[in-house]
Order: sequence, then C-alpha cells, then structure tokens
Amino acid sequence: MYSSVVRLQNAFSFFTTVAFVVAALIASTDLLAPRTPGVGVLKTTNVQVVRGRPHYYSSKKEEYAIIKFSLDADLSSLFNWNTKQLFVYVTAEWPSAGGSSGSGQNASNQAVIWDSIITSPSADHLANLGPVAMKKLKRSAQGKSIDPSRGRLSIKNQRPKYQITHPSGKVAEQDDVVLRLHYNVQPWVGFLTWNQDADVWRWKTLRNNLSKKFTLPSIKKKDETKKAAK
Repeated sequence: MYSSVVRLQNAFSFFTTVAFVVAALIASTDLLAPRTPGVGVLKTTNVQVVRGRPHYYSSKKEEYAIIKFSLDADLSSLFNWNTKQLFVYVTAEWPSAGGSSGSGQNASNQAVIWDSIITSPSADHLANLGPVAMKKLKRSAQGKSIDPSRGRLSIKNQRPKYQITHPSGKVAEQDDVVLRLHYNVQPWVGFLTWNQDADVWRWKTLRNNLSKKFTLPSIKKKDETKKAAK
C-alpha cells in the first residue's frame, strides 16, 4: 500500500488533477474578455473566369474563377493574453443548382480563396516566415505580450491564394455569389473557437462579414480578347 510505486502514482494523479483544474480556470478567463469583431469593407475588385488547368497537377482543362478582393476588418478584440494565433480566411459561396436538404446534394457551394495566420507576440517563433520577415515581426512586437493591432486588417485588391473550381468543371455565369470572412481563435489553453452565429454574453457575432452578391462572368472568347487588345 505504501510502496514507492503507489506513492509515485498518487503524486502523479494529484499533479494531473491540479494541472487540469488550473488549465480549466485559465481557459474560462477567455469568457471575461469581450469580443467585438467587425468588418468595414469586404468587396470584390476583379472577377475572372478562365478555362485551363487551375493546378500544375490537373489532368484536364476546366473552368476556374479568380477573385480579387479588398478587406478592412477589426479583429483586435480577439487577441488577449491566452491567444496563441488567429486563423483568418475568406470563402466564396453560392447556391447549388437543384441542391436542397432532401435532394442528396449540397444546398450551397463553398470554396476558400484566401487565408492567413496571425500570431500573437508570444507565438512569433511558430510563424512560417523567412529570417528577414521573422526579424521584422519580432521587432514590431518587442516588449509586448499582446499586440491587438495585428488584428486590424487593411487589404487592397488582394490576389486570391486559391482558385475556385467545381466537380462539374463549370463555374462560369454562377449567380448569387458572396464572399464571407471567417476566423478561428487558437488559444494556448482551451478550446478552438470560430465565428459564432449568435451573441454569447460578452462575445459578439462577426458583423458585416458578407459581401454584396455578384455573378461569376462568362469566359471571354478569343475574338473578344483580340478586339479588347486592339
């Protein structure tokens, strides 16, 4: 009963219990920090549909869309002392033709066109950056444990990281397309949280994170391209 193994097990059990309780208390403090994210501008600046190979590994030609956009957003309230990093991404969404809950098809299509990881100063060493960019990033947050200014995004005419494709191989002339901004908060301790659908106490929903509806254009014919060049 009082062997060294039993004493070691009891000590380890006590340590893990204390660690779990402390971690739960730390995670619960996130609820005390208000979250009021908002978007000022989210709009397209240029939309094109091209026929070709969207990826170097694509085996056949298909239609794909290239969407440039501008974004002004204030996500600074998502940064607090327990924030490790913030994952931000923009999706393009449009309804499926004939899609519904009972048809066996998705009611809507969603494709990520751009994303970014914003680290807090305490997690800068985890950023996937080159030595020069890493040195500049660390210098900007020198002496700071929290830098909410990193959550203020101002992006003009941003090129997409990813093109939009569809299993059918056709995306031209799609109506009712919108851009939507999403975020994912990754804490040091606690659960991952995404932008929510409703207010939860001091955590507010992401306001104005939808763009106006637009239509993906048709593919330009070669004759039209030559005339435009002249």
